[in-house]
Amino acid sequence: MLSSTQNRIRSIDILRGFDMLMIVLADQFFSKLNKGVGSDFTAALARQFSHPEWLGFRFYDIIMPLFLFVVGAVIPFSVSKYTQNSSSRKPLFLKLLRRFFLLFLLGWIVQGNLLDFNLSTFKIFSNTLQAIAVGYVFTTIAYVYLKPIQRQLLFVGCLLVYALLLTLPTLPGIGRSTLMPDANFALYVDHLIFGSFDDGKQYTWFLSGLGFTATTLSGLFAGILIKAQKDKMKVVKTLLIYGAIALFIGIFANIWHPIVKKLWSSSFVLVSSGICYILMAVFYWIIDVQQKFKWAFFLKVIGMNAITAYVITHVLPFPKIAGFVLYGLAPIMGDYYELITVIGGFALLYLLLWYMYKNKTFLKV
Repeated sequence: MLSSTQNRIRSIDILRGFDMLMIVLADQFFSKLNKGVGSDFTAALARQFSHPEWLGFRFYDIIMPLFLFVVGAVIPFSVSKYTQNSSSRKPLFLKLLRRFFLLFLLGWIVQGNLLDFNLSTFKIFSNTLQAIAVGYVFTTIAYVYLKPIQRQLLFVGCLLVYALLLTLPTLPGIGRSTLMPDANFALYVDHLIFGSFDDGKQYTWFLSGLGFTATTLSGLFAGILIKAQKDKMKVVKTLLIYGAIALFIGIFANIWHPIVKKLWSSSFVLVSSGICYILMAVFYWIIDVQQKFKWAFFLKVIGMNAITAYVITHVLPFPKIAGFVLYGLAPIMGDYYELITVIGGFALLYLLLWYMYKNKTFLKV
């Protein structure tokens, strides 16, 4: 579908582009860079662009929450007309159902093994796009039907209920639920509901929907602030305050309720949302307050077709395609050759996205 680019907040599109750049390039780039350089510094960078085994937080962990956060931030701009006229809400529900289905379908394609055409390998819920589908639907409904204080209570409620679900139930043959691998209620519920179609990893999805919704709600609060507040510097200061508060509470809560991305624990929601608020404040200040946005054109190109970039990089091996052209550099570049193919693959992807941007083709679901 084609989407208009008018009346958009530049910083939101550019922040989305920054997030997508991390997804489609950063992890491979720093991993291959370390393979070539092999220093302690590059090893530390590569480590920050990989997920921890279980406990803790690394920079790479911000990518998925930031995706959900930006989706929430856009909601006040994309569905505000439905809050003004209750008689026109049927199209909203049709839009929500359509987007929910398409995001799940794309999730099945990129990581659910749908194209295997084999039920034994199919996964029902295993992807960022599907997490976005859940967060987007519930957050949009909250925006349209709930008052501000009710949305805030919903945010707190999601975090508290999920925290209790991860710590209070007793698991058959295991005992009290903990936030550790294979001993938590969220993973037990996933196995119970999805059966053979379960993700098969330590990530949890069904009950984690409470966390996905809370993360998207945090983005909604930022979007509402940006839309309603005319004093742009006050927006920046408020976003920074929100970010600092969320970070402090999340880090403090980590003492009793560990930060675990694979569970999307409530402390993880708070810490990641805090960082998202700070990133939003920085980008908003540079792009929309200081009006310094020309440098970020390449991020805008990526951000305007973020779903396209995400899906196509999971379906097509761009570094391998680049290797068909750059294979002659292999004996010359040695350990740096894979880094060259990663950069070349990204260049091919960017050319495709730039062509779509130039022709005003923006694919939305």
